[in-house]
Amino acid sequence: MTAALDAAGIDYTVTHHGQVGSLAEAAAARGVDPNRIVKTLVVRRGDDDHLFVLVPGDRQIDWPKLRHALGVSRLSMPSPEDAFAATGYERGTITPFGSTHAWPVIADEHVTGTISLGGGAHGVSVTVEAQDVIAALGATVADVTDSPTD
Repeated sequence: MTAALDAAGIDYTVTHHGQVGSLAEAAAARGVDPNRIVKTLVVRRGDDDHLFVLVPGDRQIDWPKLRHALGVSRLSMPSPEDAFAATGYERGTITPFGSTHAWPVIADEHVTGTISLGGGAHGVSVTVEAQDVIAALGATVADVTDSPTD
């Protein structure tokens, strides 16, 4: 994962922390606010057709918004096995950097500033600038999430 960040020319800081069981625990372990943690979710569009969605930790995918942004009528979350096959990462460790396939990336419009991404292994994260990640990945920025209380 760090080799992919290096190749992309992205400045980053690696943080090693123990296993975490919640967003609050992850934020505390990384020393950031929960909205600074960005989850990388792999979404299935069809057979062997996936994409990464970057979602702030305090938000969730709004499926109608995501389908609209992609111009599709159907999306799903792959099984843990299919997610691993598509990315080379286990759920909870998925990152678009160093994935076994360079799937397209959608970044929610709330992914801004200094963020903390999963580092490709349990208990590892990287702190990076959102604009560097978006530029390096050629990500499409769109309104694809809502807060759990919306």
